[in-house]
Amino acid sequence: MKLCVIVPLWALLTLTQQAPSDDKCACELTNSEKAFPHYKLSGVKENVSKCNSNVTPHKTMELESLLLGLDRRLPQLLEDVSLLEREDDGELYGVISLQVIENEMSEIQLLMERLNSTTLQHQRLTAATAEQLEDLRAEMQDLETYDTSQVMKTQQANQRLKRDLDQCQNGQPAPSPTHPPPGNCPHGQFVNITGPRVHTVGEFPGAYKYGAWGRDPKPEAGKESWHWLVMLTVGNKFSNYVRLYSSLSSLIVGVSIPGNVLISPSNPTTNTIQGPNIVIYGEALYYNCYNQDAVCRFNLTSKTVTTVQLPKGTRFNSKGNFCHLDECYLFTDLDLATDESGVWVIYTTNQDFGNLVLSKVEEGEPLRLGQTWHTSVYKQGVTNTFMACGVLYATRYVDKLTEEIYFSFDTTTGEQKFNLGIFIKKMSPNIQALNYSPVDQMLHAYCDAFMVSYKVLFEEMY
Repeated sequence: MKLCVIVPLWALLTLTQQAPSDDKCACELTNSEKAFPHYKLSGVKENVSKCNSNVTPHKTMELESLLLGLDRRLPQLLEDVSLLEREDDGELYGVISLQVIENEMSEIQLLMERLNSTTLQHQRLTAATAEQLEDLRAEMQDLETYDTSQVMKTQQANQRLKRDLDQCQNGQPAPSPTHPPPGNCPHGQFVNITGPRVHTVGEFPGAYKYGAWGRDPKPEAGKESWHWLVMLTVGNKFSNYVRLYSSLSSLIVGVSIPGNVLISPSNPTTNTIQGPNIVIYGEALYYNCYNQDAVCRFNLTSKTVTTVQLPKGTRFNSKGNFCHLDECYLFTDLDLATDESGVWVIYTTNQDFGNLVLSKVEEGEPLRLGQTWHTSVYKQGVTNTFMACGVLYATRYVDKLTEEIYFSFDTTTGEQKFNLGIFIKKMSPNIQALNYSPVDQMLHAYCDAFMVSYKVLFEEMY
């Protein structure tokens, strides 16, 4: 009986002693994970930026230009030496010819020295870049150890899976259409541009403010690398020829082969080019016909011209130009454009109260207009337009250094966007012509006699 009393008393005593006090309880949390080295990531970003600034397309173009110049000078020297051997009279003629040859050899020597210097610089740059890339690779692998959530490993696994799927598909390739339907972009969504990649005055520095240049998206075999240039030679309004170049390097250094292709012997006259908004597609030049609200197509092979009339009320002869607050660009009523699906014409009409109108130009004979779309953007508030994957893009003037791609119209969905916010870094205040090349996804701009190009960046859609 006494034992039964003792046990409850002991239990009560124990519970009383363990009762919590009024003091607050605090605990210390110790993180077993290592702190992420943000300073190291910042260093990697800085090194990557330096690497990108060191390795530029301009350096490659410089080497190509020197090689092209050397390739041009050596045959000329050989021809002059042969002429001297055939016609040397031993006196006055020989002295003059030797002086000419001596000058040519001096110029070739300078080219050789620049070529050797550039080659050595490229070799040193290649070695330094390879070493820097190896260091960056090691640093990134070190940073991956902090990825405890396995995000990077999952992304890498997904990339390997995608590569394997692509290889599987390539094993049994499905036939793809020659021209993707408008609005269906094989590259993804247009998200930005980088550049400029090319910046040159060509062979006529500052001579012609208005013009256009680019590539044929549908060239003949053997002409895949050809580029073209049209300069408005009469009052910044008209031209009667297109100038061809066998490569981008030829255009940069000013070596035109095969030269000019004449549309008409005089300028301006029937069938000559009016305005700078010009394209070449399928070995044919498309442009605003002289003194007409019509599109002309000049066949570069047959030298024939066909036309298609635009809708009644189309504004032409500088009545519907591209403009900004300070200036309008003369005779830019019609803008021809190319993309993955062919040729387009952008214009405005009285019925549309000056808003942009877009029509597909159908190939074949006779030349004709296909489907037409109407937008809600006022043309004289736009500085230029271009097409990419069936989507119309419009630009506006921001300041002397910047242009903004701000508007898009999707011909498949009819969706319009007014807030794209893609900016173009300009090398000159005005862009008189803007053409998209679906061959290499480049944007070619003609800016106050400068030829500039930018790389268009697309983002894959999943």
